[in-house]
Amino acid sequence: MADEQPQAQPNGQEQVQAPQMRVLGQFIRDMSFENIMAQKGAPADTTPDVQVQVNLDAKKRSAENQYETSIKLNVTSKAKEGDTTLFVLEIDYAGIFHVENVPEDQLHPFLLIECPRMIFPFLRRVVSDITRDGGFPPLNLENIDFLSLYRNEIARRQAAETPKADA
Repeated sequence: MADEQPQAQPNGQEQVQAPQMRVLGQFIRDMSFENIMAQKGAPADTTPDVQVQVNLDAKKRSAENQYETSIKLNVTSKAKEGDTTLFVLEIDYAGIFHVENVPEDQLHPFLLIECPRMIFPFLRRVVSDITRDGGFPPLNLENIDFLSLYRNEIARRQAAETPKADA
């Protein structure tokens, strides 16, 4: 195990070790895909309007320096004309990470920004395959700016706490 304390150098200065992260595994925890268009017999020649909601979660695992981060997507595709739902995809995709040398005050953002960034390309491929295999053109998700997502969530939480402090 690497020592998380700064190491003294011969010249008297301390050297801080760089953060280290390894992906130990990744998996689909839960998934649901509903082809509503096929169930209702709706016409296939419609223009879709796709909405994607993203939620992130992270937690410490029982093993030392191990964490689990998950990306939860809720994808809804509706017809632009008529507001008919074409398909709904819900997926919870998780990664297990070994993280060392990250200061405690930086661990939360690290787990919710850097870890999802590492597993997102694999989630994107799964979503593309599921939508294609479900009878639709493959859905290629745009890149997600996890830093902005994190900042927006922190701002939302702070705004939610502000009225409580005034009361």
